[in-house]
Amino acid sequence: MTLVKFAKEQKNNPFFNDVYSLLNDSFLSEKAASRVPAANIFENDNQFDVELAIPGLNKEDIKISLDKSVLSVSADKKAETADENKKITKREFSFNAFSRSFTLPESADQTKIEADYTAGILKLTIAKKEEAKFQTREIAVK
Repeated sequence: MTLVKFAKEQKNNPFFNDVYSLLNDSFLSEKAASRVPAANIFENDNQFDVELAIPGLNKEDIKISLDKSVLSVSADKKAETADENKKITKREFSFNAFSRSFTLPESADQTKIEADYTAGILKLTIAKKEEAKFQTREIAVK
């Protein structure tokens, strides 16, 4: 999807196209997307599940905190120092700090939050309060 509309003069200007392409491809897309991890949020009758894609980290790099009803996940991994015996030809790995926050609904039980980090996916399981769980029953017709 293109967010910028071009006039005919701009479309035919190779300088503008090169600069726009450079900015859009390298700066806007990759840099913005790499700052905040992608998240999936699921809900069922008993709990909420939040999954964050944060590959390349160790469990010790991840910090999870709860302040009132705001659940925050952050990480800060330092880049490895270069070995003086190795000459780096190209370096594409980069590790940036990130922070992502989620406001928990009133139905969430803030005392029952679990976290598991496996294969680059952080999974947070947030239980629902008993009174918020949907209880099914049949209603007799009189």
